[in-house]
Amino acid sequence: MTDPTAPVANPELEAKAAKVWLVHNKSSGSNDDDALEALRDAFGTAGLSLVGDSCFPRDDAPSPADLDGAGADTVAIFAGDGTISSVVAGLGGWQGAVLPLPGGTMNMLARRLHGDATAPEVVARLKDGIVQRVRPTVLQSRHAVGLTGALAGPGTAWADVREAMRDPNLKELVSTASEAISSSTGGAKVVCLDADCGREEGYTAITLTPRDDGIEGAGYYTASLADYARHGVALLQRDFRSGPNESLGRHRKLRIASSNKEPMGLLIDGESYDGDAEEEFELGASHVDFWATADAR
Repeated sequence: MTDPTAPVANPELEAKAAKVWLVHNKSSGSNDDDALEALRDAFGTAGLSLVGDSCFPRDDAPSPADLDGAGADTVAIFAGDGTISSVVAGLGGWQGAVLPLPGGTMNMLARRLHGDATAPEVVARLKDGIVQRVRPTVLQSRHAVGLTGALAGPGTAWADVREAMRDPNLKELVSTASEAISSSTGGAKVVCLDADCGREEGYTAITLTPRDDGIEGAGYYTASLADYARHGVALLQRDFRSGPNESLGRHRKLRIASSNKEPMGLLIDGESYDGDAEEEFELGASHVDFWATADAR
């Protein structure tokens, strides 16, 4: 059976990496010195040359001109989904390919392209030729292209709780969690405007995830104290998406709106945007190639 989340292969381009520019982010979940050293060793073992090294956002993300000047055919990004999205946004038209590596909290794009493999394991697959170039489906909006998806509604306030958990400060964590609970209970809900698309009263949050056959929608609700407890467990695991939710189906386009016709909270690839009272999202294809290993074996 075809994996509905599998990206589309680009067979016209050679599936081979040789010269790599590494981008990493020390504030991401897995980017300590030992992990970076192990990753660099893995590139050496695989016979891949490191021709550039950037610590984002301290260093600017490499531009196509930077990459071409260094002879790079691959940008390896060892960071979270937000950093990967920021770097890829500046690579439109570049002829090389991006290698997302699991170096953050959620690693949704890396998991989509490589399964549950660690960063060194992904690099080892390149050495063994277990790789293909793909152009994954993405979420298109007026704000930005979402590689992993979007989250809309008052539930986006929980993203501040997630950020507070990166550098635990009990006072700040309690404050942001209290604000998130207040926003979730008192904020205007978001509704899906398409036919047969969930509850008429709306949800605390709606997530939109690009899949191969459509945008997968999910509505998150907090109808009881038990729901808040389940959201709390999901947040402690740094995975809001595992909280209580129900499917909204798969669509080529999706329109969502705030129930009070006021601007809604909006996150795309984990980054905040000022949402309007109504937003539309459409499924599209990436304009940048990626290396994928999960489905190449």
